[in-house]
Amino acid sequence: MTVSTQIQLVRRPVGTPTPEDFATVTVDLPALDDGEVRVRNEYVSVDPYMRGRMNDSRSYVAPFGLNETMTGGAVGRVTESASATLPVGTAVLHGYGWRDVAQGPAAQFSPLPETDLPLSVFLGAAGMTGLTAYAGLKRVAGLKEGDVVFISGAAGAVGSIAGQVARKLGASRVIGSAGSAEKVALLKEKYGYDDAFNYKDAPVRRQLRDLTPDGIDVYFDNVGGDHLEAAIDRLNTGGRAALCGAISQYNDTERAPGPDNLGNLVTRSLNLEGFIVGRHQDLQAEFAERMTGWLADGSIVFDETVVDGIGNAVGAFLDMMNGANTGKMLVRA
Repeated sequence: MTVSTQIQLVRRPVGTPTPEDFATVTVDLPALDDGEVRVRNEYVSVDPYMRGRMNDSRSYVAPFGLNETMTGGAVGRVTESASATLPVGTAVLHGYGWRDVAQGPAAQFSPLPETDLPLSVFLGAAGMTGLTAYAGLKRVAGLKEGDVVFISGAAGAVGSIAGQVARKLGASRVIGSAGSAEKVALLKEKYGYDDAFNYKDAPVRRQLRDLTPDGIDVYFDNVGGDHLEAAIDRLNTGGRAALCGAISQYNDTERAPGPDNLGNLVTRSLNLEGFIVGRHQDLQAEFAERMTGWLADGSIVFDETVVDGIGNAVGAFLDMMNGANTGKMLVRA
């Protein structure tokens, strides 16, 4: 019998989650039924959207159940198979995260191509993370040749890819925000940002204004709050914003006040659109072809912050929510 170490939510967090909201359990996996596979996870993804799933509230995805193993993106290899479609050794992408060994119907596991890149890239730049950046900029914001683009949370999983994708799609200038001087330097020296600022140094409104004397045309929002307000100030007439996340507000226990400058949406004919990457899966084939090429030729680069051991997944998640990661936060199961 195979034992799987898994992470469960045992208490709904109030405000910032704590380790006591989770439990690590071991589960004896039964023998495979016909058509099932068993997978040894290599990497498990922890992502900001998972904070919302810890609340018992309406969202675009069902909340985690209490005293049930959480789910999320993961990659690994088939170690046992009762399915002709996924033989032992096949690399797969699936939704049975937050555990070291996964088991289920073969249809719930997607085979991955064998490349020179690590499997983890299919959770990051070549996976949902990269597609989020691509869909948000290309379709939601309608990025055009010559646009000036501002990206918040630019050193995170999505932001670090979004800045590079913006350049590939024709942006004339890309500006980003991050939470440390080291990350600001990384944005400019590695990820191709023309300029960047540390949002902790001074009010975001002031810093963005000083860096964008001619305004911005596109805003990709990962942060919300003061970053969204600042972007609305700087958006030119006809400007577009793709609202991907609002990590600055995920742990709030009271409703945050809205931006004080929403009148600009009318006077400047602005378009602000929230989006969920799952509703843009029709772009997957196009994205995969382009991103595979960009990664292969080195014109898009990526970083990963990797924490070892499924037992440390909660700590990795909490660190990610506090901005401790550069690029994609992963747990090596």
